[in-house]
Amino acid sequence: MLHFPPIPSWDALHPLIIHFPIALLLIAPFFIVVGSALMPARGRPYLIAAMVLVLAGTVSIYIAVETGEAAAKLAETSPGMEQVLKNHESLAERTQAVFTVLSVIFIALIAVPWLFKIADTRLTTTILPLAFLVLYCAGALLLINTAHNGGRLVHEFGVRAMVSPTPVSTEAAVPTETDRDKD
Repeated sequence: MLHFPPIPSWDALHPLIIHFPIALLLIAPFFIVVGSALMPARGRPYLIAAMVLVLAGTVSIYIAVETGEAAAKLAETSPGMEQVLKNHESLAERTQAVFTVLSVIFIALIAVPWLFKIADTRLTTTILPLAFLVLYCAGALLLINTAHNGGRLVHEFGVRAMVSPTPVSTEAAVPTETDRDKD
């Protein structure tokens, strides 16, 4: 029988959360490119989808930073790892700030023409989103560097989440020799 696994504690949630901002924020530029390449009226839905991805990614950065700070308090540090951890934390905070600003800019690019009932033009659906994408690339590089340092912590230094062991149910237990003889 299938069961939901137990939800980890806040300080063990970081490895589950961290993949959301990475995936959401790195896929959003593709929607911006598609939205910018299409005719103005046809491109707007893709730009709105990109805005939703950027907002969801930015919100998930806040959760990832908080869970990461909680996890860092429990991590056993070694001399070489300590500097990588500090660098990762610093990059994460910068990434959070940069994507907060990028989100505000992108919301303005998408919402202002709609609020003021400005018709979709090449300026509002192609030129401005592509100019924004140049800024966004700097944020994406920062995100990638943050993720790389987090990956170093896991794969180079063996840092892992402090998850309590999952109890084994009797239903999922391996059959014994006498159980196999009954079949």
